[in-house]
Amino acid sequence: MSPDMSRTSLIDAYDTLLLDLDGVVYLGRHAVRNAPESLAAARERGVRLAFVTNNASRTPGAIAAHLSDIGVPAVSDDVVTSAQAAARLVAERFPAGSPVLVVGGMGLRGALRACGLRPVTTALDGPVAVVQGIWEGISYGLLCEGALAVRAGAWFVAANADTTMPTNRGELPGNGSMTRVIATATGVEPVVAGKPEPPLHRESMIRTGAERPLIVGDRLDTDIEGATRAGVDSLLVLTGVSGPLDLLTASPWHRPAHVAMDLSGLHEPPARVLRGRDGWECAGWTARWEGGRLGLSGDGDLIDGLRAACAAAWDEAGDGRVDEDAVKPVLLTLESLSR
Repeated sequence: MSPDMSRTSLIDAYDTLLLDLDGVVYLGRHAVRNAPESLAAARERGVRLAFVTNNASRTPGAIAAHLSDIGVPAVSDDVVTSAQAAARLVAERFPAGSPVLVVGGMGLRGALRACGLRPVTTALDGPVAVVQGIWEGISYGLLCEGALAVRAGAWFVAANADTTMPTNRGELPGNGSMTRVIATATGVEPVVAGKPEPPLHRESMIRTGAERPLIVGDRLDTDIEGATRAGVDSLLVLTGVSGPLDLLTASPWHRPAHVAMDLSGLHEPPARVLRGRDGWECAGWTARWEGGRLGLSGDGDLIDGLRAACAAAWDEAGDGRVDEDAVKPVLLTLESLSR
């Protein structure tokens, strides 16, 4: 899946972008820097855009409308949600018309109805499954109904296990944090449909028919791990949750094929990171180990310095992870140059 380094732009190696939303395309109600124009340019090159989100609170139509409002034209068929992946899991296990208790919002309800299932709100309806997704309206009473149903034998499914979600106010509790209420109360762990688990990737491939997809995200523990587990190339953009320290200390499952500041990196040439005589090199930067600590020297775009440092750190770590203290000199260099 590695792109041909002679290609003009990184995006030329792929036919479909499987794009995370929160922290990649938008933060809250606003577009991430360079996102609308970068995605418009991708469409002009004939690349299909699919918006793949772990957020199950809204319907695909509502998400598409939000995207269109921030300058990224989209229709509901362009959106793939963890709610849809969760609904497919339940529909493959239980017959049409089965009651499913929804601890979540309209995104989950709509996805379940689309799969022929019947959303309910109380354990008294005898649900065959409880499906939970993030929603601002989740109440103690609804969590209690979910716990009662799971205790009675209902299959427990979580749309995703994200502990946090990025917003323009900072990181807020995500669905993974909220599902701990029912899991703790019942002793039953949910089956997870969203990234990095396979169901959402499978849903994306079914809906897009992609042959050469690139997964684009802002989180190593969901987007990038999901891509690694699926054997698909990934691009991490530094506009959301994961940052330079996370990258430098990443385990093999969390190492992206590409790193960019934002989505404009799709239209830049693939980075050339090579092992040189003095260390790992990228566009004027050299990262080398000295006395058990990783140093970085050179000049140019900071993202190229980070790319060189990641190559050196991952080479040193092998199948493990380097210690945070060992990469602090790199972080200090990048911080000082960005002022």
